[in-house]
Amino acid sequence: MSAATPGERAPRLVVLGLGYVGLQLAAAAAASLTVTGVDIDAGIVARLRRADSHIDDIPSETLAPLLADRSLVVTDDPSAAAHADVVAICVPTPLDGRGDPDTGSITRAAHDLAPRLSPGTLVILESTSYPGTTEDLVLPILETSGLRAGTDFHLAFSSERIDPGNRRFDVRNTPKVVGGLTERCADLAVAFYRRITPEVVRASGIREAEMSKLLENTYRYVNVALVNELAQVCERLSVDVWEVIRCAGTKPFGFQTFTPGPGVGGHCIPVDPHYLGWLTRQATDRDFHMITAARQINDGMPAYVADRVATALAGAGVDVDGARVLLLGVTYKPDVADDRESPAYALASALTRRGAHLYYHDPYLTSWAPADATVHRAENLEEEAAKADITVLLQPHTAYESLALPTAARLVFDTHGALTGANVVRL
Repeated sequence: MSAATPGERAPRLVVLGLGYVGLQLAAAAAASLTVTGVDIDAGIVARLRRADSHIDDIPSETLAPLLADRSLVVTDDPSAAAHADVVAICVPTPLDGRGDPDTGSITRAAHDLAPRLSPGTLVILESTSYPGTTEDLVLPILETSGLRAGTDFHLAFSSERIDPGNRRFDVRNTPKVVGGLTERCADLAVAFYRRITPEVVRASGIREAEMSKLLENTYRYVNVALVNELAQVCERLSVDVWEVIRCAGTKPFGFQTFTPGPGVGGHCIPVDPHYLGWLTRQATDRDFHMITAARQINDGMPAYVADRVATALAGAGVDVDGARVLLLGVTYKPDVADDRESPAYALASALTRRGAHLYYHDPYLTSWAPADATVHRAENLEEEAAKADITVLLQPHTAYESLALPTAARLVFDTHGALTGANVVRL
């Protein structure tokens, strides 16, 4: 599946799942391949057919010409996979109510694909999951088609490496790690991805590729927990944690800078390490102790921030019970519209329990409604910052740079170390 020679038909790609992973892959591949995107959400499909993107990193202007010339077609009909040469499964893998892996979407996608699977098709799982998912879960379902994996059809895993909001790296210039069921499966998967990105890294097997993705995100999760706990220790010792991190970051080897914050959010970092923790418990009957400790620290950060906000208010002579608190930036990271697993939810709950009256502002969210907290939207940001007893900067969106918070607000609690001023308290 190398680059097509003149007169050779390019492989037909079907992408199952058009979320932040699938839509990026579909749009990137549509530059050189014929792509059909499938999503079971008819509302998403209707939006995409109007070239109305629901994903920040894929502007509607990017979709429009791809849809117009039909290099990208979107549908909610899974039968589209019957004519595919390559099928990429890009469905969500969240946690269930117990905090264990929820692979239901993978299972449904595999069941939808099995009766439509054709001989010679390459199936690639991109959804992040625990090692063994591709071979122990997806493979048996696909073989209900009567076709044998590695012989009649080909099977591989290649983890997504999408970082929402990242303007430097996307699916086209981020190396792809690929593991195949057989050498031939790996060969085909490598050749396919080389049509999209110039660097493809071949893993020795599927499970190694699956585990590498969990390591990437667990590495970040654990190091964020380290600096989150460091911030708490430094506060007790009257040490400026931001200055500590700045100084340590000047070392040109053996150190990578991570910064503390109000908690961990998003689609991957607070989720993927628990896939590894769950697998460890299942396979070894023991905990992955570093993940357990990191989770305790990271999950405790919103309550810690609430305590620090209460202390900052008390220092200004205001009781948190009845205080007017403005939460600034409630998405999970700067300059994205995604609020999945945002620590702002837990912080709003913690402040509500302390009796605070909450307002929020976020240029990316027109509505935001935590389940166990009453939060009002601040329609006029400058007026609300002036009225609030304290403004809590949760995400330093670029849009806030012109606000001059230290001047506009009475008191500021800055969770990202971005501000200075006599009325600024930093995490």
